[in-house]
Amino acid sequence: MTSGPDDRRPDRPDRQALTEQPDQPGDHGGSTNLVEHPGWRRLLTAARRSLERTGGRLDTAVTLAAPTDDERRVIIGITGTHRSAAAARLSIRLTEVDEHLRAAHRVGLADVLTTTAPLRNRPAELKREAVARDAVLAVANGGRHAGAAWYAEWLDGLRRDGTLTRVVRTGMPFGDVVRVLDALPAADEPMPVFADRVLDDTKALTEDPLRGLVLRAVAAWQQTAPPLDSEQERALWESVGLVPDDLASQVLALNVPATGGLVGRWLTEAARAGVPMRVTLHQLRLAPLTVTCDEVYVCENPAVLRAATAALGDQAPPLICTEGVPSVAVHTLLRAARGAVIRWRNDFDWTGVRLTAAALQRYPGAVPWRMTGADYLPGAGTGTALLGTPARTPWDESLGELMQRTGRAVMEERLVDRLVADLRTAGAN
Repeated sequence: MTSGPDDRRPDRPDRQALTEQPDQPGDHGGSTNLVEHPGWRRLLTAARRSLERTGGRLDTAVTLAAPTDDERRVIIGITGTHRSAAAARLSIRLTEVDEHLRAAHRVGLADVLTTTAPLRNRPAELKREAVARDAVLAVANGGRHAGAAWYAEWLDGLRRDGTLTRVVRTGMPFGDVVRVLDALPAADEPMPVFADRVLDDTKALTEDPLRGLVLRAVAAWQQTAPPLDSEQERALWESVGLVPDDLASQVLALNVPATGGLVGRWLTEAARAGVPMRVTLHQLRLAPLTVTCDEVYVCENPAVLRAATAALGDQAPPLICTEGVPSVAVHTLLRAARGAVIRWRNDFDWTGVRLTAAALQRYPGAVPWRMTGADYLPGAGTGTALLGTPARTPWDESLGELMQRTGRAVMEERLVDRLVADLRTAGAN
């Protein structure tokens, strides 16, 4: 037997079906599209928010503030109870709305709402996200650096600012971040080569979100702020042995004689003339290089090297300027000074003393140069505020204690006269 048109019933309503429903109590108008009707629109929006927030529970109420006449008439029609036109707020239970829709349109509240968009189940989503976050953290806690304080600080930051949740929602493979960190520090390796070796993709570390997450971790590792520009980013990559660009990685040197190819000749001729020279990592790698001196001074700020050039010229001892965090080019040139005593200094701030500590650990021949409490104290009275996380100064514990007590940073420029005097004495000898 064939069914006639009146015998068919849709399994679920569509937008047209709701639009073409005949007048029913609570509709207040002919052929009403409930989703767009001015009396229903805000009520259904509030119902959607409630159902999504509670996972579909109907035993809750929604409230409309400053209801319109259309909204008041709809609620009166649903409940059968008069509501004053002067009421500032009207509340209605979702069970009443659902029962009315079933009686008037043969569909439930959830069916009406899903004609425009699926209903979300936020409690279930939150539970799934929590499970997924735990899985990401389990991957992170299996990493090589998992026991380090900076690693815990980095993960805690990702949790607190919602980054971990965004990782889960986008489905980003967090294991790639951990694999990169596990392979660091690298041995002054070009970044594309490193990325291909670790992730089978030469461009993996040039694109977000992987790039941003790794940089944030490295910043926590180096106890510095995340980079704000390309130069800071380059320095941060180089601090863990990755070279984004061997032409951008440079070292500023004064009177550093060397042998070995074209660059060796350049350095030696510049030293004879007392002229500062800037050399790229690319140039340093053209041929094996040997720095031919017994002692090298290292400063952080170009102002010190400029003052030494002006005051001493070719009589200044070999001086290398790191210009902040030492680049791979700086370390490459210093490694060429085999057996030389390296007299190292930085600004008196927490980043500076960390860099000095790292240099003393990295180079067996390195000693501090005017990096004691006695050198710090004379300029500390009017220095800038000392910001960041305190660091130990194992070569002179009193320095770190004084820095914490005074709360002031002292930049190298304040010590220029004393530093140039040291260089003058060393040059004369």
